[in-house]
Amino acid sequence: MRIAQIAPLYEAVPPKLYGGTERVVSYLTEALVDLGHDVTLFASGDSVTSANLDACWPRALRLDPTIRDALAPHVLMMEKVRKIAHEFDVLHFHLDYLPFPLFTTMDTPFVTTLHGRLDLPELQPVFDAFSNVPVVSISDSQRVPLPQANWLNTIYHGLPEHLLTPQAHKKPEYLAFLGRICPEKRVDTAIKIAAQSGLPLKIAAKVDKVDQEYFKREIEPLLSMAHVEFVGEINEAQKPEFLSGAKALLFPIDWSEPFGLVMIESMACGTPVIAFNRGSVPEVIDHGVTGYIVEDVQGAVAALQRLDELSRTEIRAQFERRFISKTMAQNYVDGYSALIETTRRPILRQVAVG
Repeated sequence: MRIAQIAPLYEAVPPKLYGGTERVVSYLTEALVDLGHDVTLFASGDSVTSANLDACWPRALRLDPTIRDALAPHVLMMEKVRKIAHEFDVLHFHLDYLPFPLFTTMDTPFVTTLHGRLDLPELQPVFDAFSNVPVVSISDSQRVPLPQANWLNTIYHGLPEHLLTPQAHKKPEYLAFLGRICPEKRVDTAIKIAAQSGLPLKIAAKVDKVDQEYFKREIEPLLSMAHVEFVGEINEAQKPEFLSGAKALLFPIDWSEPFGLVMIESMACGTPVIAFNRGSVPEVIDHGVTGYIVEDVQGAVAALQRLDELSRTEIRAQFERRFISKTMAQNYVDGYSALIETTRRPILRQVAVG
């Protein structure tokens, strides 16, 4: 099958550091290649892939200080894809609703994975207008605000099986927070949980430009507390050591997180997750097996007293059963095949899969 993966240009694929969507696109692309498919990745020129790379901008927009309008490079990418769309069996976009107007008029089947929040009021008329466009959700909970959307299926994210593995530690001693510092991720709540539990907290997190003011006003003053260590942004190679050394990952979100990649990154390292009951959390965390789902700070503190009841070996096993990239890729291939079948368009080139 000839498959086009069209990624955002904000980060390289995979990103050098933080970047959830681009990271998932990378994992999916590599797994599709491993399954024997002919894949072309449309992304920034500093991306690294075993697929065919079609560079749509010299480097990731986040690293390009000359960029003032990020939409312009994406429009150019859309036009590039449009011109050669007929060369593919399916186009897979990761750009929210941006491709909808242009590609609904074309013959090549296309699908969009929606990676972000869908509870914004302005999205309602968009999905009313494009209610026939096939879209994929990354959790069932993500679908709730948009029942009118043409949901193809829900496909959970996956990581390469051996990307993150448990590292030997005598005894995990701290709590971990991993991700991005912004109001809805509530690192301040993680700091509070750690303080009340009497455990140190290590924060490995990125601060986007848009969140700099929030960080300086609300979070930076808390980093001087004795039990808090701010590690900063870490890369993929640093995650196994960071997560394996933690007693638990804290995920005290204050919004309906569509997925939460850090939860399965923690599980890959055998580290339990203490997560607030929001969004996709009940779909990802198996309560009492891979971590604990709680309602508030008090619940999180109480859950930390029960970590000895969990098996880090079983947490890793659950990750392997549910959240590896090969499984994710096969689920997408099944979706592509169903989509192609509904359009009754012959496959251009069938490659043996196995």
